[in-house]
Amino acid sequence: MVSISGAHDWEWASFWDVTILGWLRAVLDRLPTGQPRESPAASPAAPECMSLLELARLLPMRHSDRVASAYVEVVTFASADEIVAMLKVMLEEDWMALPVWARNLAFRLACLQRPEDGELLHVAASDLRAFGPDWNHIAEELRHRADSLAAGKDLASP
Repeated sequence: MVSISGAHDWEWASFWDVTILGWLRAVLDRLPTGQPRESPAASPAAPECMSLLELARLLPMRHSDRVASAYVEVVTFASADEIVAMLKVMLEEDWMALPVWARNLAFRLACLQRPEDGELLHVAASDLRAFGPDWNHIAEELRHRADSLAAGKDLASP
């Protein structure tokens, strides 16, 4: 279990938790029982049986509630190694292909599993900064934490 320490980490965690919960509520609210379902022939494999990378590749081509839900479920329980590998492939194939919410969620979950991985924190910070000023303060906190880790500083000291 990953613990979050420090006031700035808590604020960052709270921001992302609220953002992710809001998105998940929006997805779940759009799934009434009367909504037409995709036909099984519409996709080659059921999203529930796909790997994280397969789902990530499917998101930009055929974004649907079913695919998004499967992606959220798989990425939530994926290891940091699997998430980082998926992000690396997706960002190399087409930097803009993965929807912002999906990449933010993936980076968030990987960073929670590897809070001491300075390289991952730097990549996550750069990615956040690329998507607007709304997240720049969070990106700056991530960058600062990564720089502190690289310098071997104790983050708890002033």
